[in-house]
Amino acid sequence: MVGTTPLIKSRQVSIIGVPFNGGQPQKGVEKGPLRLVDSGLAEQLQELGWEVGHESNENIINELQPSSDPDVMGLKQPKFVSAVTQNVAHQIHERAKQGKFVLTLGGDHSVALATVSGVFGVYPDACLIWVDAHADINTPEATESGNIHGCPLSFLMGLSTDHPDFQWVKPILKANRLVYIGLRDLDAFEKKTIKSLGIQAFTMHHVDKYGIGKVVDMALDHVNPNRELPIHLSFDVDALDPSVAPSTGTPVRGGLTFREGHYICEAIAETGLLVAADIMEVNPALEDEVAVAQTIQVGCSLARCCLGETLL
Repeated sequence: MVGTTPLIKSRQVSIIGVPFNGGQPQKGVEKGPLRLVDSGLAEQLQELGWEVGHESNENIINELQPSSDPDVMGLKQPKFVSAVTQNVAHQIHERAKQGKFVLTLGGDHSVALATVSGVFGVYPDACLIWVDAHADINTPEATESGNIHGCPLSFLMGLSTDHPDFQWVKPILKANRLVYIGLRDLDAFEKKTIKSLGIQAFTMHHVDKYGIGKVVDMALDHVNPNRELPIHLSFDVDALDPSVAPSTGTPVRGGLTFREGHYICEAIAETGLLVAADIMEVNPALEDEVAVAQTIQVGCSLARCCLGETLL
């Protein structure tokens, strides 16, 4: 519903940087959060009327890296991923509990273990809109790569409960409170899981068929039919076509256009129900500096749209 009273009434936003690459093999994604901030994101949000706080977490994350971190149940760097995400989850929980909008800058998408745990700990009736080329719902048994950035939703939904390093992650996300937008690179296990659990998923086929406006409406109708529940948006920039956001670790052709990506953020912000947003997988070490600057600019503009920037 357009024009509703925003759930976040404080006009305070907490930018949580998570300079972390442990959930996948490519270096550089840990540089994404600081590059977004250094490009002026905090000042841009202040111009929109927000009081901005920023926690970079760089020193904390470096201190949490274990001296030894062997594979466990096929997952790579599980101790490092677990330690960082558990620490950041507490931080996000505290900022959300203070009534602040939480804007988390990744880092790879394993960080969603922290963001969803922290946000849903404060807003247990929230819904999650996951904008991504990938479903990220592999289990330790199913993942072929062992990279945890492809697995966070399986832990958050209780599909993976036996891993010794992630016992702290609670199954707080129900299938009817999750919706995907932008999927286009799925493996057989993920397709089967999405169908068997009845998770609503809008692939790029649906975007092509219905248009992004209708897709966002249908997504909200499914997870938030009465437009009354808090919304957490987790946006992986690889949901965008590589021509729009080239500097990301797992680009897939045929993604969202610049305007489609921004429309999602604008429309969800317009509901007044958005309480938290993640901008994930910006990797400044990939591509040339022109492509990096383009991707950083897009990441900042998506964040601004989440916090109320409109075209008019």
